[in-house]
Amino acid sequence: MRIPKKWQAKDITDQSGKRFLITGATSGIGLEAAREIARAGGEVVIAARNPKKADGVASQLGRERVSWIEADFASLQSVREASKEVGEIDVLILNAGIMAIPFTSSVDGFEMQIAVNHLGQFAFAGLISDRIKERVVTVSSTAHRMGDFGGGSIDEIEDRIIADRVRDGYSPWRAYGVSKFANILFTFELERLARSRSYPFIAVVVHPGYSNTNLQYVAPEMKGDKRALKAITFANSVLAQSASQGSLPTLAAATLEGIQGGGFIGPDGLLEIRGYPRFTRARASAYDQQVARNLWHVSESLTGVTWRK
Repeated sequence: MRIPKKWQAKDITDQSGKRFLITGATSGIGLEAAREIARAGGEVVIAARNPKKADGVASQLGRERVSWIEADFASLQSVREASKEVGEIDVLILNAGIMAIPFTSSVDGFEMQIAVNHLGQFAFAGLISDRIKERVVTVSSTAHRMGDFGGGSIDEIEDRIIADRVRDGYSPWRAYGVSKFANILFTFELERLARSRSYPFIAVVVHPGYSNTNLQYVAPEMKGDKRALKAITFANSVLAQSASQGSLPTLAAATLEGIQGGGFIGPDGLLEIRGYPRFTRARASAYDQQVARNLWHVSESLTGVTWRK
């Protein structure tokens, strides 16, 4: 199917009776997606690290439609505990993410960006996979073009994940690109497995373009870099679209009837920086099925979460 031209949030059909779980929805694109789904009648569960922020969002959007669970995707123990609180859902939106932060190791010994952006959510989705009825939507980025797994062998993939192997020569942007590349490989492999294993849901991946969210500010705030903060503020005011506009690919993937699995949705504007949602293509290596299988194997091995057969 094609996404209708200039499709936007007001075009979302009635979502009454559907239950959505969105990770990392206390700000930015996740918050805007939660807002629009709740407005369309859907029930939204937010999985977030900060209970105070999550409770504030539930209060803001309306507790009759929005609830929350605590989940820190940098910690596999937290992910396991959070998964126990999840009932049946129609749509899982894997939106939580961090971007281009200084080198940090997760509590489980993984490079922090891939720990949060991929491994934690891979594990969470796997643990609740028997409760997902319709769709898994994963939020990636055009930055996936900056990351790679070398030749894609199991050892090379682990070299991009295990903190002690990543530390020397660490590049924040390269690590971010690796995590977003992982999001796409994961989605395409999940769609293949869903069809071969008769899962009831489809898998779709999206990217929001360049959107004005808190994501860009975290790294310079961690470093105390005031000049970078000013530069980002200026760039966002000139180039970025709103978080609301940036949420449209996610909303289309999550709510449009007739969406097929294995698709990649992004903005339709110049260089896919901004615009309305349309189907697009990832970099060629994102379609390498052997690399995807190897990443899946490594992800199951490192997280200890094996998806059901």
